[in-house]
Amino acid sequence: EGMAMPQKIIFPPEKICMDWQQRQRPGAGLFNLGNTCYVNVILQCLTYTPPLANYLLSYEHSQSCQQQGFCMMCVMEAHVRRVLCSSASAILPEAILRDLKFIGEEFEYGRQENAYEFLRCTLKAMQRACLSGCRHLDISSQETTIIHQIFGGFMKSRVTCLSCQTVVDSYKAFLDVSLDIRAASSLTTVLGDCVTPKQLDQKECFKCSKCKKKVAASKRVTVHCAPRVLMLCLERADQWTGTKINKFVEYPEYLDLRPYMSDTAGEPLLCSLYAIVVHSGDTCLEGHFLCYTKASNGLWYKMDDESVDSCDIHTVLGQQAYLLFYTR
Repeated sequence: EGMAMPQKIIFPPEKICMDWQQRQRPGAGLFNLGNTCYVNVILQCLTYTPPLANYLLSYEHSQSCQQQGFCMMCVMEAHVRRVLCSSASAILPEAILRDLKFIGEEFEYGRQENAYEFLRCTLKAMQRACLSGCRHLDISSQETTIIHQIFGGFMKSRVTCLSCQTVVDSYKAFLDVSLDIRAASSLTTVLGDCVTPKQLDQKECFKCSKCKKKVAASKRVTVHCAPRVLMLCLERADQWTGTKINKFVEYPEYLDLRPYMSDTAGEPLLCSLYAIVVHSGDTCLEGHFLCYTKASNGLWYKMDDESVDSCDIHTVLGQQAYLLFYTR
């Protein structure tokens, strides 16, 4: 429906396994080599993403990888295996720290960076690795890698002419969603506001094909295709003042995406929380990152660099979350 179909499917979605293939205690913690907590939290959250871990533990990528030099998928495959199979209480993610520049040019070893930016750059680096050796692929085909099949979804933007009700739809792929929390007290409030139609201001004047002129219009953005794994960023840096937004935003253990979909009819689309990232500190440019993740044994753990300690869901749901990870 209005979306370009891929000419080639790089990774068949039916091969994705959403449930853990093996259940075990949590793996190793990660040593902090000085301001590397932003790396550690993202590595841990990705390690405990069941469909990604299942794929990486299968060796499927490395067995067919043709890439010369740095390959983020091969690096992640080795890292996840080390974390989950190590008998040590903590390991050093040296391969990732050594190759930070290949993950994102802006990252500098020893300098505090933003965990959300590291997440986005890591996914882009994994996406590049999945496309290595694939030439002349259309955009829709590029969005069928294992990365997009797990984390990717599509937003639908509908602009409606307020004079004649003509609608224009457009679609955009996403791997994560960033949310403005300044006016909200809960995640469901923020998401509800996101899908509420908004009148376009004069700068965004809409030229209606039927009215043949610029007209007043409204725009509504909805989730058209939900990802298998939904990653949300609760923006903690105030874009006007740069100060950190230190407030609690309520988020559920189970999130129904159905009210925020283009098609709101039908069965609930339930997602389950499995990881969160928390930032502690007065400003977004300093401080410390830690995370809470659900291991394959179904239990929650607080992961603070090399420390891995059990905790309960009430502790997890009581945090000033920065990043939220939900799985279908």
